[in-house]
Amino acid sequence: MSESLDPSYIGEGIYKENILDHYKHPHNQGQMKNADIKFTENNPLCGDVITVELKLSRNKIDDIKFMGRGCAISQSAMSMLSDELMGKTMQEAKSVTREKIVEMLGIEIGPVRTKCATLGMVAIKNGVREFEIKRGKVA
Repeated sequence: MSESLDPSYIGEGIYKENILDHYKHPHNQGQMKNADIKFTENNPLCGDVITVELKLSRNKIDDIKFMGRGCAISQSAMSMLSDELMGKTMQEAKSVTREKIVEMLGIEIGPVRTKCATLGMVAIKNGVREFEIKRGKVA
């Protein structure tokens, strides 16, 4: 993973270090067998792609994995989000907001980078929604 990082959107100090650490050493990256939910989301404007896989147990996220490619913001945000959602309910996963993502990243995200930062969140929400529709739990 080599990317020319633009300091104007990556933050400063400890926040920059945290984002870079998650980018270089993403948490929960990989694939799983027999995922209950699998969903891919992409950002056609920049080419970022994230596929999330969730294993559920009693309506809670028992395991979460992701694979992706893209900028430091999209991949770091997904890494942080995967840590945040482990053990949470599907309802809690659906209630994650842009503001929560920004809080996790520790930097303000401009309009151009919002799609990057929230790509994993959108993939999870769409995956959960698709799962619930298949199970007849959402109209």
